[in-house]
Amino acid sequence: MERPTVVSGGTTTISIASVANGLPGRYATALYELAADRWLLNEVLPQAEALRGLIDGNADFRALLSDRTLDIKDITRALLAVLDVQGFGATIRHFVGVIARNRRLSQLPAILDALRAIAAAKRGEEVAEVVSAQPLTDLQRVQLQSRLAEAGYSRVNIQERVDAALLGGLVVRVGARLYDTSLRSRLTRLHHAMKGAA
Repeated sequence: MERPTVVSGGTTTISIASVANGLPGRYATALYELAADRWLLNEVLPQAEALRGLIDGNADFRALLSDRTLDIKDITRALLAVLDVQGFGATIRHFVGVIARNRRLSQLPAILDALRAIAAAKRGEEVAEVVSAQPLTDLQRVQLQSRLAEAGYSRVNIQERVDAALLGGLVVRVGARLYDTSLRSRLTRLHHAMKGAA
């Protein structure tokens, strides 16, 4: 699922159909349906979240996913060995193997994000993906939940991620809306404004 371009402080929308019909959506739907058919959702969904966390937390792992110069057989063996050591189940390991053999590893984070969105939709929830420069405190989580409820998102599942490059503020994505109040975006806007004034 490609990230939309966002102007700081504003919102933009993404076509829901494009998310469902795009490559990440198709792979995510296939995994969800496979897990549901085999009564494995309680195993697969938490493992998919753990895999997303592993990708977010390990720069070497992310680099491996996007490196197109390595032999696909070697990458597949290495990935499956890592997943086995990390305790991932057969369904997730097999799924990642299929993605690797189909040369779609660079799409794995987007596929896992789409899977998260599908699972939330099936539960009648919306996913709020919150990216902050530092981990949120308990008070900030409560305040964020309250603000989301005020905006009409009463049944929302907050997924947090830390990205120090934001410098401060938050980037919150709920469904097709993206709110970017990060300091990085504000500085970028100021930079463009100063260039325009020169």
